Amino acid sequence: MPVRVSATFLGVRRLGVLVSGSGTILQAILDAGLPVAVVVVDRACAATGRAERAGVPVEVVERDSFGPEFDRAVYTARVVDALERHDVDLVAMAGFGTILAVAIHDAFPGRIVNTHPALLPAFKGWHAVEDALAAGVKVTGWTAHLATLEVDDGPILAQEAVPVLDDDTVESLHERIKQVERRRYPQVLRQLLDSSDAEEVEAR
Repeated sequence: MPVRVSATFLGVRRLGVLVSGSGTILQAILDAGLPVAVVVVDRACAATGRAERAGVPVEVVERDSFGPEFDRAVYTARVVDALERHDVDLVAMAGFGTILAVAIHDAFPGRIVNTHPALLPAFKGWHAVEDALAAGVKVTGWTAHLATLEVDDGPILAQEAVPVLDDDTVESLHERIKQVERRRYPQVLRQLLDSSDAEEVEAR
């Protein structure tokens, strides 16, 4: 179903990408020629090298704790500061391993996009591929959505179905979903970046 892009996206031209891992989604974004102003990572990871090879600035906002003492609000403020230093106006989550607090939504209201390996609202959370296999569904897929404080609950921008094969493992199914993600996510981001008026972003 088409999703209307609100006037929030008017004038959006500089993309900040939040990454934690190997950076394959980031690479797809870079290969698509999108205007990435900065890549923010929360730990040492391969995504840093991908950004540096593309000549994109990297901000390492290292998470210093994964325990109960972790101050999510303080950490989020550091991420927002890194994005604002590069005049970012659209944020793309690309496998970022830290859930952020309200400050990032205040700084970029309705302008944070996330990608998820399932057909939301089904199979929310970190184990979406495993959960789809465990549920025995015949079809799962990929979703791009606006991020909200409630994880995996924001307005859906685009989706594409991926069949579950009889001999699928978590790894094989996840890789087919990633192939869709690497193709579709940059398309969605480009449509948002190119929006000069409130317009429809069609799920293709």
